[in-house]
Amino acid sequence: MQRHFDQELEKLGRRLIEMGTIVEQQMNITLNALINADIKLAEEAIEMDNKVDHLDVKIDKLCQRIFALQQPLATDLRFIMSSLKINNDLERMGDLAVFIAKRIDCFVDYQDVLIELQIDKVANSCMKLIKDVENLIQTKRIVFVKDIFDGSQNLKTMTRDISASIIEEMTHKSPDIFVVATNLILILNQIERVTALSTNIAESIYFMVEGKIVKHSRDFLAE
Repeated sequence: MQRHFDQELEKLGRRLIEMGTIVEQQMNITLNALINADIKLAEEAIEMDNKVDHLDVKIDKLCQRIFALQQPLATDLRFIMSSLKINNDLERMGDLAVFIAKRIDCFVDYQDVLIELQIDKVANSCMKLIKDVENLIQTKRIVFVKDIFDGSQNLKTMTRDISASIIEEMTHKSPDIFVVATNLILILNQIERVTALSTNIAESIYFMVEGKIVKHSRDFLAE
């Protein structure tokens, strides 16, 4: 029974890493679609959501099965609880990728706006953040948690600054740009939500490894 339990835990770890890899790929495709106003890439990202949702369900069911095998204690319990939360945050991140991808078509004739607002820098920063999250899920090396917190804060500041700039510029633009501007602000809001999910995952990994809850606190970073 113990061997089967250990095998199930190993399977959970593999599936969580797979989920992180798929979501990172989906976000990269979406953000590249945004940079290039590429509708085909956007459609590819949307199609990947079925794979994300399918794996999300498999991970949830696996966690339920592990709980049914025996009552896990201490480290194993932390691992399962954290895995459930990380899986949920990754699935939500995939939903954000779809939200963004569905709005790419409105930028086809306005790529100059994307260039002017340096959306490529936002997208590249977001891709780096997601890569850091994937690396953390794979390695469980908590020394990288601070990098994710710092990257999330920098990206959040960047998105808010650009959103403020868009709102200011809208007063000087023709009415036909309003739809584009509105969609871009919505996308920047979703990217900001990615930063929140990234920090959630970093906190979950820290709890998984150290057994300490660090939500709403950054004091542990100075340790």
